[in-house]
Amino acid sequence: MKIFKEESLRYFEFWSGAKENANELSGEQLDELETILEDAYPDGIDATTLNDLMWFEFDTIKEWLGIEDDENEDD
Repeated sequence: MKIFKEESLRYFEFWSGAKENANELSGEQLDELETILEDAYPDGIDATTLNDLMWFEFDTIKEWLGIEDDENEDD
């Protein structure tokens, strides 16, 4: 059985590495990502795919949001 529900990214309960990545984003950035994902997945996205995207494709998500890595910055 499949159960779908509409939920804001701000309140989605990510797990594993995705949870840490999501915590790096502000509420406004999550709202912006939600808009991007609504366009990319007009029929919706399941929880596992969303979690995997946040976990394994976080560099792509940061790119979509215009977030630059600070790896190359001097300490």
